[in-house]
Amino acid sequence: MRSHTAEPSLPPPGSSAPEPPPHTTGFTREHAAPAGPRAALQRLADHVNTRALVLLRATVGIVFLGFGILKLFPSASPAEQLAVDAATKMTLGLVPETVLLLSLAALETAVGIGLIVGGRLLRPTLVAFFLHMGGVFSTLLLLPDAMWQPHSPAPTMEGQYVVKNVVLVAVCLVVAADTWGSGSRSSRRPDGTDRTTSG
Repeated sequence: MRSHTAEPSLPPPGSSAPEPPPHTTGFTREHAAPAGPRAALQRLADHVNTRALVLLRATVGIVFLGFGILKLFPSASPAEQLAVDAATKMTLGLVPETVLLLSLAALETAVGIGLIVGGRLLRPTLVAFFLHMGGVFSTLLLLPDAMWQPHSPAPTMEGQYVVKNVVLVAVCLVVAADTWGSGSRSSRRPDGTDRTTSG
């Protein structure tokens, strides 16, 4: 009668032997998720963090949409006359005030809608936003009597109204950096070559 003995199987030449599983003692302590108010705050922070750019776009868009609609109604906007005076100086008085006001209202409303909707509207909207902000800040130079207190570097109430727009500019700079940055990243292959220049 022939006896069969099982021989241990050896790994093929050139291959490394499998590593033994890590030794566990059974006393490994898992970190439990925080509970109570701390957990709620963490979930809220995570939720805001993942939607931060959408939140920034939407809030600035709502501000622009609201101010643009206000300019459609006579004397409803507190900055109406200030905007018309600055636009009149920029156009050398060649455009009627009514046309200027309606144009500003249409521009701000369109910027507001573009920021809220996003998508393909976002890039041209950001360009329009920064051009508009250039005109807004130019009032600090075009209307010095209305923007600055006499014999003082402090801005007037109208000047403060203009200076506060630096917050909106900062927000849209963050949005623009993400928008244009993602566009450049999407146009490149993983190896760093440009998709648009290769055949």
